[in-house]
Amino acid sequence: MLTKKQAMLKMIQKGVIDMMPLNLAVLPWGILCGSLAIQRDFSVLEALLMPMIVFAGAAQLVATELIAENAPLLTILFTIFIISSRHFLYGLALRQKLKILPLKKRVAIGFVLTDELFALTTDKKALKGKLRLAYGMSAGFSFYFSWLLFNIIGIVAGAYLPDLTTLGLDFAIAVTFIALVIPTITTLPVFVAVCVSGVLSVVLKLMHVELDLVISSIAGMYCGYITLRWKNQHKLNEIVD
Repeated sequence: MLTKKQAMLKMIQKGVIDMMPLNLAVLPWGILCGSLAIQRDFSVLEALLMPMIVFAGAAQLVATELIAENAPLLTILFTIFIISSRHFLYGLALRQKLKILPLKKRVAIGFVLTDELFALTTDKKALKGKLRLAYGMSAGFSFYFSWLLFNIIGIVAGAYLPDLTTLGLDFAIAVTFIALVIPTITTLPVFVAVCVSGVLSVVLKLMHVELDLVISSIAGMYCGYITLRWKNQHKLNEIVD
């Protein structure tokens, strides 16, 4: 029989281990972010502050490029807001589970609530209770420190290696999201949402449409919602008949 302390330590260890494959998956992505900052004439301190404070891969890459191009502050803020807007949906999805927690714990979970951590918290019981909360916290912060470490490696490499963006390391972004999405496709509405979003994002990208990801995401969610309503109505009609 495990004591409370032993059970807590076991859950913390499990959180770190479960997150480890996703930690390793973003290794090239983190190196790319760190090296890009140095190659865009950021100081070492500025390059370190990006992953420490921003802690969002796609937003970090875009912000680095926009700052290097001397883009207006409002443009940078609006672009990052759009890119990171999905985290608002993550927060809403977890609101019911976390609303009873003290503010400091909700802020801590909010800070480390990445796509990867959200993928580990899709279970209805996730983050409920001290043990499951410890699991989520340890998984989230292990990802944070791994991301910071990979950025540091990139910062060091950026001073000695050529532009790493030419090596296609940014493809790690797509690979990571594919790995997160595929296991969640278990129902027809989710399948429709993924297909519509994927196809539309490619089409809009080729057409050079602004906010292509936002538009494709909203369209995918709406189509998934319509499919879910049709599916529920179909079941209701079968019961009535």
